[in-house]
This record gives sequence, C-alpha cells and structure tokens, in this order.
Amino acid sequence: MTVQPRFVEEESSPNESRYFFAYTVEIVNNGEEQVQLRSRHWRIIDGRGSCQEVRGIGVVGKQPVLEPGESFCYTSGCPLTTPDGLMAGSYTMATVAGESFEAEIPAFSLDSPHVRRSLH
Repeated sequence: MTVQPRFVEEESSPNESRYFFAYTVEIVNNGEEQVQLRSRHWRIIDGRGSCQEVRGIGVVGKQPVLEPGESFCYTSGCPLTTPDGLMAGSYTMATVAGESFEAEIPAFSLDSPHVRRSLH
C-alpha cells in the first residue's frame, strides 16, 4: 500500500485556518486469495495534537474486490484547521470465506507551505 499526500492550495484559506489536503492511496493485494475492502478507519491528528476519527463503509463509495496481484487506487481529502498534521488508519478486509483482517495504513504527514517552524 502506498499513500501520496499533497496540499491543495486552491481549496485552502489560510486566513480562515482552513488547510485542505488530498491523498492518493494505492491498495495492492499481495496475498494468495481474493479480498474485499469492507470499511475504513482513519485517525487524523492536526498540528495541535487534536485527533479526529473517521469510520465508514468502503472508500469513496466503493468496496473494491481485489484478486491476487490486483490493485485499487483512489483519491480523497481532508480539511485541517492547522497547516500540518498526520493521518494513519486501517482498512477492514474480508476473504471469500468471510474471514476479516485489518490492513494497517502507516502514519503519513500532511504538510503545507504555511507551516511556521521554530527552533528552541
């Protein structure tokens, strides 16, 4: 699985503390049997450390079925009130036999050019 986040300037209003990020995820079935993505769980942490959890059925309105070696790619987004943050989460996947397992999504950073870094 790979995730490519990007800051979307045209959807953001830094003067109003609105920073919009898009992320493209590619999910690859590296297993030996067909699987289906059933649901998602995201933890979105803004630059102040405030955490928001998002759960839902599928991704972008779909519950893709992946044969061994197949991949599914989609793009979604999230607004933050800070110019930077983190996202991490998991997908609940199911096999043909109905067994569920979690596919972890490692943390990735959301960074805009509006971040003010300070050294202590």
